[in-house]
Amino acid sequence: MNMPALRRLIQDHQLGYTTERTYEKARAIVHRTRGRAHGPVTRLVSPGDLGQLIKPFVFLDIFSTQANAKPPSFGMHPHSGIATLTFMVAGEVIYEDTTGKKGVLPAGGVEWMRAGNGIWHSGTPIGEGAMRGFQLWVALPAALENAPAESHYLAPEQVPQEGPVRVLLGRYGNAKSAIPAPADMTYLAVTLKDCEQWRYTPPAGHNVAWVAVSEGLLRSNGTVSAGELAVFEETNQAIDFGAQGETTFVLGSAVKHPHELVTGYYSVHTSEAALAQGEAEIRRIGNELRRNGYRP
Repeated sequence: MNMPALRRLIQDHQLGYTTERTYEKARAIVHRTRGRAHGPVTRLVSPGDLGQLIKPFVFLDIFSTQANAKPPSFGMHPHSGIATLTFMVAGEVIYEDTTGKKGVLPAGGVEWMRAGNGIWHSGTPIGEGAMRGFQLWVALPAALENAPAESHYLAPEQVPQEGPVRVLLGRYGNAKSAIPAPADMTYLAVTLKDCEQWRYTPPAGHNVAWVAVSEGLLRSNGTVSAGELAVFEETNQAIDFGAQGETTFVLGSAVKHPHELVTGYYSVHTSEAALAQGEAEIRRIGNELRRNGYRP
């Protein structure tokens, strides 16, 4: 046996895997991507590609900068028909939105913004430390896609935790997010120590499941490395994970969004009429911002 194969066998033994369990019975990975990088921001999912496969999760950016690097700033821009969830792994961001909320989102904090019929928001990194995080878009159900906008901001201590899991949206075990999920979905941030194992058992009906790794190497049905997203087959089967080195990742699972995705530049809706209504509200808010001196 060559050395790489021997090391793999030792790692499998340390993680408690057997070839039969891991590679024959595991929930299969059906798609993986490293996305498209634009400087420090990598787009892993868009509504026109993988968003069709894993909806209601229709967009995911992973962003990362080194200490003393100039991070990207996201000036005032609009959304409608979706909710966005920004999770800071490291670094701080000043936030503001047109519901009247503003403040600083620190590492470990969560920004949830349900755009509904239309909202504008901005995010500006502060400090000189390294910055890492994720921004997720969730397609809203028809009953909420043109509802009034609302936003929630959670400090790190307000994000519930159970074991290695922080619950960003939905529920895991006895931990439940304070954010009102718009549909049956779960979004978790997980940190595993080297060789630590973890099993995720989705709630009933959650046939959509995916992971995106920000640090380390995650082993399941194959490996998922830092900067990579993997989509699992559409079943309700549990998923076993093991870490090689300390590993941090996010995981999403949900009942699949039943609607087609009708998209604008910053918006995702279930119909052309709903999109037109949302875009009209976006224009109205933008005109108001300009009258008040903003330059969106």
